[in-house]
Amino acid sequence: METATSSYGLIERIKDGDQEAFTALFVKYRARLAVLIHYRLGTELGRSYEIDDILQETFFKAFRDFEQFTYQSPGSFMRWLARIADHVLADLARSQGRQKRHAAEMLRFRSESNPSGPEPVDSRTPSRVLAEEEGVRALLDKLNSLPEDYRQAILLMKVEGLSTSEAAARLGKSNQATALLLCRALKRFRSLQEVASG
Repeated sequence: METATSSYGLIERIKDGDQEAFTALFVKYRARLAVLIHYRLGTELGRSYEIDDILQETFFKAFRDFEQFTYQSPGSFMRWLARIADHVLADLARSQGRQKRHAAEMLRFRSESNPSGPEPVDSRTPSRVLAEEEGVRALLDKLNSLPEDYRQAILLMKVEGLSTSEAAARLGKSNQATALLLCRALKRFRSLQEVASG
């Protein structure tokens, strides 16, 4: 099992009734989840919703359904969050067709582009913490400059937290080819970081 300061420790504290621990989990996973949502959002939904909106809804549902989560191994919480985000995005995509009839009913949290929206439950969203937002943007810029297969390998294994065999199944490659792809992708990604900091 992980140490007490890790996700596992925070999960145990939440199960013992410590709601502050959920905020700590929110902060820990927000940037990774924001990157994942960015790539899954798509152009159509991206015109109507901000990443912050999806993050808020994902964490709200995770908090509401936390009792359904079972810790299995390191990375299982991130995979659970990714599935919730996928459901949120699917729900938004389905509702987008109905949105034309009921546009005024859609809820968008307060942000720079929507200053009159309601305040999110957690006011420390990425749009409110400039340094964190800039960090996510810089990460997205580096990921966007990678070839598609490199980016997918990093997203699946380092952001979403899938194992080599799970990522290989998604990519349609062997475990060995997937591990090699990730190795090359990380090498290229690190070279981009060195260029940016140099």
